[in-house]
Parts: sequence; C-alpha cells; structure tokens
Amino acid sequence: MLFETDELGGLLMKFKAVIFDLDGTLLDTIEDIKITMNKALAKYDYPQFSTEEYKYFVGKGVDNLIKQVIKAGNINEKAFSELKKDYYEIYKEQSIINTRIYDGISELIRILKDKQISVNVLSNKPHIQTVAVIDYYFDKGTFDLVYGKKEEFLPKPDANSALDLVKNLKIKIDEVLYVGDTETDMLTAKNSGFFSVGVLWGFRKETELRNAGANVIVNHPLEILDLF
Repeated sequence: MLFETDELGGLLMKFKAVIFDLDGTLLDTIEDIKITMNKALAKYDYPQFSTEEYKYFVGKGVDNLIKQVIKAGNINEKAFSELKKDYYEIYKEQSIINTRIYDGISELIRILKDKQISVNVLSNKPHIQTVAVIDYYFDKGTFDLVYGKKEEFLPKPDANSALDLVKNLKIKIDEVLYVGDTETDMLTAKNSGFFSVGVLWGFRKETELRNAGANVIVNHPLEILDLF
C-alpha cells in the first residue's frame, strides 16, 4: 500500500461505507467494451481500436466513450446517435462474455460486510447497464446501493450522484471510503469530500492516480482492509 497523505492516522477505523467504481475496479470489463464498440464501428466501416486505447477512452460514460472514438477515428460527429444506439444493443449480450470479477474483490466484499461496512457501487456506465452487470456477476444483496449514470445527474467527477448515494445511506461524508482506478474516480472523491483509494489492477497507471490526488494507492484489493 502506498500512502499519499500524512493524515491517515486520524482516518483509520472511522469508515462506515465503501463506494466502489465498477469498470476497472470491481470488474475487468475492458474486452467486452472494446468488442462492443468495435462491432458498432465495423457496422459502418469506421476505424476500430485496441484494448489499450479503450482503457483511456472509458471512464466518463458511454457518451464520452463514443465522442473519444469519433475524435480518434476522424468520424463525422453525426454518427454519434447511431453508434450509441448500436453500442447499447450489442452490449446487452456482449457484457457477459469476457467480463470477470478481479481477484480478491469477492473476498474483500465478504470481509467488509462481516465488519458491518456498507458496500456500494457508483459508475458512469448507464444505470440500466450497471444494474444488469452487477446482478449477473454478484449475488443478490451484495451491495446496499448501486448507482449507474442516471439522467438526473451529470457523470462523475461531478459529485451530485455520489452525494445523493451517501444521503440515502444516512451517513456522513467523512465516513466514506471511495475506491476507483482512474483520475475521474479520484476527482469524484475529492469533489465529494471522500477519502480516496486508487487501485493499480484497473485501466490506468499509478502516475495518473497520484497526480489526481489519491489518498492511498493499493496493488491488491485486500490491502484496503488495512484502512479498517
């Protein structure tokens, strides 16, 4: 575990809830995202992209993903609506082909729940997709609250969806540990007033997490337990 702040001593043992990002944090979804988007692009003979490129296209929601591939592929912006429609349709079936739970995540969640810590999900993936994927890969009742990108909120790193989640948990902001793998996640935590944990098993590099202000950086899910 790599500590990014000198204030950890006063924070240990106070957390009542953990909020997890989804893609790149709980689930390795990148291959299914890549295949889905590339199938949509191939339908119109547009350029396709690699797994590594998609790791940097994702993180801010489907709308931003499509804008990124349009820009990278020098595609007419008028293609946005059709690509988004195709992406949604293809992902319904593709989302359960290659996606997997990261090693150590299930054990981490089990131990947190044993400690009476609330576990939750906040994703920029569309809400209906987020719920469907969570329901497929995790047992019913694993998470207390699951938020995908809802119409009434801006995507992360805007804080409003995160703060609404915490309001519904009926806990204080400083009782929340936020876990994610991208700059967007670290900024979400900062904007919301949460303590942030950056993870290195996801889609981005340590430098990005450091520069985005991660309070702690971890190499394996079970290292997060040191904060409790």
